[in-house]
Amino acid sequence: MTSPVVRMEQVHKRIGDQVIVEDMNLTAGRGTVIALCGGNGAGKSTILRMLAGIIRPTSGIIEVCGVRWTDDRRAYAGNIGYMPDDYRFSAGLTALETLSFWAGLKGLTRQDARRALAEVGLEHTGKKPVTAFSKGMRQRLLFAQAMIANPPLVLMDEPTNGLDPYWMDSFVGLVRNAAKRGQTVIFSTHQLQIAEALADEIYFLENGVVKMSGTLEQIRGQMGAAGFTDALARLYGLTGLRRQDAVERGK
Repeated sequence: MTSPVVRMEQVHKRIGDQVIVEDMNLTAGRGTVIALCGGNGAGKSTILRMLAGIIRPTSGIIEVCGVRWTDDRRAYAGNIGYMPDDYRFSAGLTALETLSFWAGLKGLTRQDARRALAEVGLEHTGKKPVTAFSKGMRQRLLFAQAMIANPPLVLMDEPTNGLDPYWMDSFVGLVRNAAKRGQTVIFSTHQLQIAEALADEIYFLENGVVKMSGTLEQIRGQMGAAGFTDALARLYGLTGLRRQDAVERGK
């Protein structure tokens, strides 16, 4: 049996008396795409940061490609590409200069940076500083740096925020291609249509606890609803409200 790319077992995160994430279990194999959905404070970003090795769990086991952060931090980090929900870019640097710096940290070349920029449509930004980019352009650059080294695991925190409809479609295609290459992708989103279009498995969280998880078909089956948004509405007790209420609750 092939070992999973990601394994989270009985993972807890507490700050003082506050429970941030409780009893988190997740296993993902090669080429799997997982969406984390839930409201503000649900624990989505904390889960991604623990997986990325940015923060440590209070207890539990986290492994990426069979490696634990506590055993070999460098090897652990080398298996991961991480896209934060926001990033403060260095003033004055262009997209090519910024991505070339990140590429160098990963043993890659300036040509690799050019290729990655082309994949996200930023190859013609010239000398325009990244700090002058729109939110959507900054998101595309962050996506490029997460993907540039083709890591086994890609973690993305709200990756589609600020993207226009065209690049939303491009994002879906790029993630699907990554999965076809065998990369595992875990992302948080409040855009249910993206979760529906991409995810092999969906985790719904509330107050740090997984309220429901499974494939799209399993969730629809458990909730007795034909539509994904309707299933979400029922899960959060929003039956009879507008579909937009369900969408907002997924944020």
